Amino acid sequence: MRRLLSGLRDGLTPAARFRRACDLLEREGRAAQGFALLGTLARGGMLAAQYQVARAYLEGTGVPPSPVEGLRWMHEAATAGHVEAAFSLALLLLGAPPRTVGADSLLPVSLPEGIAGWPDPVAATTWAACAAEKGLPDAQALYGYLLATGPDSVRDPQAARSWCAQAARAGCPQGDLGLALAHLSASGMAPGSDPDAVAALTRAAQGGLPTAQYMLGLLHERGWGVAQDRAQAAHWYACAAGQGIRPAQARYGALLLQGVQGARDVMAAETWLRRAAHAGDREAASLLGDMHARGEAAVPCAHEAATWYRMAAEQDHAVACRMLGMLYIQGRGVPADLTLARMWVKRAAVLGDVAAMTDLAATLLTEGAEADAPGIDFHAAAQAGDPVAAFNLAVSLYRGTGTAPERRQAVIWMERAARAGVVNAQYWLGRMLLGEGSGTADPIRARQWLEQAAEHGLPDACLVAAQLRLDGHGGPRDHAGALALYHVAARAGRVEAMFSLGAMYGGGHDIAPDRMQALHWFRQGAQGGNALSQLMLGRYLGRGLAGPADPVQAREWFARAAAQGLGAAQDECDRLAWVEADHTAS
Repeated sequence: MRRLLSGLRDGLTPAARFRRACDLLEREGRAAQGFALLGTLARGGMLAAQYQVARAYLEGTGVPPSPVEGLRWMHEAATAGHVEAAFSLALLLLGAPPRTVGADSLLPVSLPEGIAGWPDPVAATTWAACAAEKGLPDAQALYGYLLATGPDSVRDPQAARSWCAQAARAGCPQGDLGLALAHLSASGMAPGSDPDAVAALTRAAQGGLPTAQYMLGLLHERGWGVAQDRAQAAHWYACAAGQGIRPAQARYGALLLQGVQGARDVMAAETWLRRAAHAGDREAASLLGDMHARGEAAVPCAHEAATWYRMAAEQDHAVACRMLGMLYIQGRGVPADLTLARMWVKRAAVLGDVAAMTDLAATLLTEGAEADAPGIDFHAAAQAGDPVAAFNLAVSLYRGTGTAPERRQAVIWMERAARAGVVNAQYWLGRMLLGEGSGTADPIRARQWLEQAAEHGLPDACLVAAQLRLDGHGGPRDHAGALALYHVAARAGRVEAMFSLGAMYGGGHDIAPDRMQALHWFRQGAQGGNALSQLMLGRYLGRGLAGPADPVQAREWFARAAAQGLGAAQDECDRLAWVEADHTAS
């Protein structure tokens, strides 16, 4: 009886009813009852209940979510002096306007007094100040941050440092982060030049703040204010990446790809880069394109390379624009399309990519390209000794951009660029000297220039130089040397080189046959979409030339090659079907 009377007495106390309401709000199946009780207390003027009602509306706990009502109740509680409500209102006013499906905005037509819009960083600063002045450390950190980085009308760097320091002394990691940010935004000094700011950033990172961890990773990677240390950079990037910080995921993936303390982890790198790229990081997307283009991804694919490059290019990543243009030139992962190729390479040039202007000119050398000039006169720069301009001028003369082609002059300028070390010029000079429309065929010099470009790893040059070595054109036959060049081009993702490696290892050349190696390279080329590789892979699997026969897989690869218009593949499909039918009949 005494316990029952005590319970009834407590139930009549507003504080007890508030505790009861909060308890019900957190119970499954009782949240609506708890919200109803809180609403009664809030309407009666209890500030703590008003704050909880606001949170319930914003979070959709015990009531359908309503940012309008959440804002109204949070503003009412903050106006009446509730510290947490003032801080929460400041955070709300820094976020994007709440929206819902089928409605432009859930904001009320008339905002509460003192709020001009949403977001409203000026009003947010006012409410953060209210909570900060009442001693809430998180609000002090936020207030300091807004004084350091907010609109000009509220900025006060000296006060920003003071409030952030006050929050930091209270043990708030956000205060330490604010101190570091106040330095970076107000001093105009180089990052990491203030030891106190670095110390504050370190404390914030050690306190678990992912933004601070990412920034500390940057300092260690670049050597700003601390010793350059890639291992430490990777550690802090990993901490921030695990908490969802997109740029940290991108930098961590990049470091793993480059190698930390000499060890590369390509698989983990690809995982983190994918997370960052899917979240919209253009640098990560470009790196993923590189991985697939170079054959370093777990399952390299030219189509994937094009997809990632396009994702980065559409966000104006200059190098990705250029690389996507190159894929369109080569027809790797996308249909060959010189119009799109020039569009993307021009975009890269406009974005400031130095190599793009060279590649832009190179696109005009491809047979069938339209003579629509890049719109630049290269004569003056070329005559002044600029080798890239000499290369571009040679291309313009070769294609007859804006005038009749002058191919002998083109060869002269191309050789100037080649002798100055422009690798693309060495390659194209070799092509010209093979007699490709220049009227100056010289296979010996052609081979020399092509092999010089191949020494720099240019895949196109490797392919042509390898063929010259195979044929003994312009010099002695050298099948071992051709094999080495095909390996370089294959590592760069060129499926034609993969097919050639399979053919060479298959026999009939001046190297020891190795059918397992042949099968491996035919499979690589087939997976990359090369029709001849698909045909040969089907033959190897259908006839068991490098292991047990697998007619099911053979038929699949023949079908893929036939779908690309390779008639021999359809013949192989028919032959395989005939053999199987004959075997069944017997």
